[in-house]
Parts: sequence; structure tokens; C-alpha cells
Amino acid sequence: MTVPGSPGQRPSRSRRSVLAVPGSNPRFLEKAQGLPADAVFLDLEDAVAPLAKERARDAVVEALNEGDWSGRTRVVRVNDWTTPWTYRDVITVVEGAGARLDALLLPKTQNAEQVKALDLLLTQVERTAGLEVGRIGIEAQIEDAGGLVNADTIAAASPRLESLVFGPADFMASINMKSLVVGEQPPGYPADAYHYILMRILMAARAHGLQAIDGPYLQIRNPDGFREVAGRSAALGFDGKWVLHPDQIAAANAIYSPSQEDYDHAELILDAYDYWTSAAGGARGAAMLGEEMIDEASRKMALVLAGKGRAAGLARTSAFTPPSP
Repeated sequence: MTVPGSPGQRPSRSRRSVLAVPGSNPRFLEKAQGLPADAVFLDLEDAVAPLAKERARDAVVEALNEGDWSGRTRVVRVNDWTTPWTYRDVITVVEGAGARLDALLLPKTQNAEQVKALDLLLTQVERTAGLEVGRIGIEAQIEDAGGLVNADTIAAASPRLESLVFGPADFMASINMKSLVVGEQPPGYPADAYHYILMRILMAARAHGLQAIDGPYLQIRNPDGFREVAGRSAALGFDGKWVLHPDQIAAANAIYSPSQEDYDHAELILDAYDYWTSAAGGARGAAMLGEEMIDEASRKMALVLAGKGRAAGLARTSAFTPPSP
């Protein structure tokens, strides 16, 4: 049986804002359904106490089956492979609500073998439950030095993979970073301490056609800090960021979307390039758009930005007009 999709060919899902929802909290599970986040992940890992793990699975299944998650990417974060809960998380959630699930999130991913193991278990459960094999995606969370070193092989481990996710808190602990404030720069370092980490994750993701998602900013009452931290990863090219509070959603959606001006310009480049490379435009490989030279490389850059704008629901406000003959 062919597993649908391959790296870079999975369904296109918007993840500008990814809302974390504790799987053991019925009030949060209900409230999350009315919030404008692009994606939600119902958490069975860090947000759930060990004694509540089993009943949280059932609560997540019920929320997926009975809730209204329309328009959102639906993800469940299972526990990591070093715990006794992972396999039962997968079986319970996928057998109980697999048809209403878009992806599973694997935390503390350290190597490709852990992703392959999740892929294999998912395939077995899907076949047993009569679900389409391969439809449910995987997100791999990089949370320590080992995972970062193996980011390339992790990103290539399974055709189910859709994104790499940065987990800053555990990562900071794993490298003994001198800070207790997740997302903020450690004292005494004169540059961006996260730049290499974020770029390493981004390069691995892009090399294999995956999305790159930044992790959470824990100071939920500090909107300026959230915008600053999110702005850094957005500037690098990340697709979105985890949000822990409803007040962070609008900021994330805006920060990881192009501006109206940039979106309009990208669409203009695409139209102009199509015209100038056509027979009517003289079949040129490069042409001028105002004071700007555009070519195939310009088209590729514009495609990325225009795609993000369309996914964000932007509507263009200008159009390319071919010159008079």
C-alpha cells in the first residue's frame, strides 16, 4: 500500500499560530474551539500530570469527535518514547478519533529511529482501524542537543513529516543555558543565543520540504516581548509559533503573515514575470518592473511570499497592467 505524500508533498496547512491546549482540562478544550488559531495541539505530555495521563487520552478523543475544530489543523502531542505512555497514547487517540486528526506531535525527538517507530505504529493502528494509511502526519519537536545534531536525518525520516518544532525550555536545560526565562536572551551573551539553533532547524526543515515552527514564549503578560521574539524567527523564515494564551494568537497571525504591501508586490512580480516570459511579452528571461529587475529567482521568492499571503486570507489590491503594444 502506498503511503500518500512524501517530504515536501504533504497537505499544505497554515501554522502561523499553534495553540497549546492541555488535554486534561475540559474548560480549555472547549474554549480553544472558538479561538482564531491556525492550529491547535491537544497536549498529553508536559501539560498533563502523570496521574491524569490516562483520562486525558479519553478527554482528547471526546474533544476531537464532539468538538467543532473546523478550519484548524488538529494535532495531538503524545508523550516521548522514553516514557511508558507513548504507545497507548497513539493507539487510544488514533483508534478513537483518527478520522478527526491531522497529525501527531512527537516531543523530545532525538533521532530518525524515533520518528520511524511512530510512523510504523501509526501505520499498524490505521490499518487495524480501517483508516487511510499515511493520512495522519507527524511533527517532530527538537528539544535537546542530540535532536539538533540529528535534525537533518530526523527531517528525512518519514514521508508523514510535516514540520520541525523548536522546544526552547527543554533545549535550554539540555545545553545548560544560563537563563530561566524561556525565549529571552541569556545574560552576558552579546548576540542572539538562539540564532544558530533556529537556523539549524530551519535549514533541515527547508531541505526536506517541511515547515519550521518556533516554540512558545512563556511570559504571556508581556506582549512586546512576544512580538520581539516571534519577529526574530519570522524574519528568518519560520512559518509560525506556539501560543500559550489567547492574547498571543492575533500577534502570531500578523507576524507570520506578509504585509499587504509585500503581498501585493509579490503577486505583481508573478504576473509581470508571466507576461514578460510569454510570447506576447517577448519571451524574456529577465525584465524590469518599475526600477526593479525581475527574473526566475525573483519569481521563486515571490511564490513563497504570495503563498503565505493567500494562506493568510489576504486579497490583492493592485494588478499588473501589460504595456501598450
